[in-house]
Amino acid sequence: MRQVLGGPATVRVRSGVGAAVALWCGDPTDVGCEHHVEWTVDEDVAWGGNTWPAALSSPTLGEDGGQIVFRGRLNLTGDGGAVLEVADTRILFDLADPPPPVAFNGTWVEVRVARNSVSLWPYLL
Repeated sequence: MRQVLGGPATVRVRSGVGAAVALWCGDPTDVGCEHHVEWTVDEDVAWGGNTWPAALSSPTLGEDGGQIVFRGRLNLTGDGGAVLEVADTRILFDLADPPPPVAFNGTWVEVRVARNSVSLWPYLL
């Protein structure tokens, strides 16, 4: 865990499809333990900006510079939002603009967002 003075801690999260560093919003004493987490992303899906069709049809969590890379199936919610399914995890997004016709439900996409826009919240099953 690394914490910027007065700010949230950053932690490395590991999953079956990859790893990345994100902001930890749970109790600092819980760092280093295994948790189920809820992902919160404070960036919208912007087709052609931070989101595009994926070259591979397999889920991924990774990093590229200061960005977190999610690859999964995108499903539109009909209320201006979308759900990205990355393996067994669902991440809710707002849409910056209406997606193009090629973005139908189940489309494999890659979404790249700034690391500091991604937060992890622990929860119990």
